[in-house]
Amino acid sequence: MRYLDSIVGNLLKPIDRRQFRAIVQRHDGDAYDKSFKSWDHLVTLIFAQLSHTDTLRGLELAFNVNAQHHYHLNVDKLARTTLSDANKRRPVGVFADTFTMLSQTADRAIRREGAQMIRLIDASPVPLGKLCGWAKWNGRIRGMKMHVAYDPDADRPYGVEVTPATVNDVEIGQKLAVEAGATYVFDKGYCHFGWWQKINDNGAFFVTRAKVNCRLRSTRRRPLRKRKADGFRILDDREVVLVSKSHARPRLAIPLRRIRVRREKGGIMTLITNDLTRGAIEIAALYKRRWQIELLFRWNKQHLRIRKFLGTNDNAIRLQILAAMIAYLLLRIAARLNSLRLPALRLAELICQFLFARRPIAKIDKPPPVNPSTAQPRFFPDQLEFCYA
Repeated sequence: MRYLDSIVGNLLKPIDRRQFRAIVQRHDGDAYDKSFKSWDHLVTLIFAQLSHTDTLRGLELAFNVNAQHHYHLNVDKLARTTLSDANKRRPVGVFADTFTMLSQTADRAIRREGAQMIRLIDASPVPLGKLCGWAKWNGRIRGMKMHVAYDPDADRPYGVEVTPATVNDVEIGQKLAVEAGATYVFDKGYCHFGWWQKINDNGAFFVTRAKVNCRLRSTRRRPLRKRKADGFRILDDREVVLVSKSHARPRLAIPLRRIRVRREKGGIMTLITNDLTRGAIEIAALYKRRWQIELLFRWNKQHLRIRKFLGTNDNAIRLQILAAMIAYLLLRIAARLNSLRLPALRLAELICQFLFARRPIAKIDKPPPVNPSTAQPRFFPDQLEFCYA
């Protein structure tokens, strides 16, 4: 009989085991937990994300009750004390580099030909409350931040970093490698003139909101061919120069545009960009797309385990957040490779129910075939029936 892998086994196939072993070796990931290796740890935390398990005892029970499937996953039974120790000591770099490796795989699997290179950048708070006394307070929350760089056309997060809540968003944004020809869209929390200069010098573009105290001097009014679009209206479009208080010299020696937009609910928004070729409507629509990364944050917090954690130390929380993003990428890759047109929520719910079922992912939303040996005999109304007298 032909062997059929389980749903979770199929989901894990995009992770290149040879590259993963190289990552573990590079970070010395198995130095302290030789019996519970990095692969066991990764599979366990991904299982916790996909099965919606948020306690150590519940995870131990749910994982071990399916021990007959562990051989093909190359993992062993789980002990919650062993997992707790691994959460404290395993290097975060193992999971971070695994995410990067998988993101590159996802780029090849779900890339769309002809799509624009749009990059959305934002950060989402991860409140930790009073259970984590070590967490820092930033004036709004006590906890951490999840910084994400996101490709909306491929629905692919390609950069993730977890920091204390006190770290400024722009500090992480500046670490991103700038791709020539890409357009970076971010909010006014990423206001840093030196970074804007770097983006421009590398042949890329940015679209952002202007701060209230941003001093701009208009140099030319640009004509508007179209003013209205879905959800907003363009008020004006001008070429501007960013100047200092004395107006003696420009603070940023790159061409800039200021586009004032009135939103559907009446608020006025001022956008700044170095893109001189796109129309004002297109620039405003690009900034409107920034909402897609907010939807990513909301989906992950609602349907993955980023609100309740399997540990209260810094290392455990970082590992679990990275495992959640790896699980999200695995779901996206599986949907594209198996040509599934299910909504992301529906797919996640089905996988949660059939994690260890031995069936193809492509048929996860279809009922199992009927076994001919157990099928009920078919009768027709015109056929005579035999019976004993």
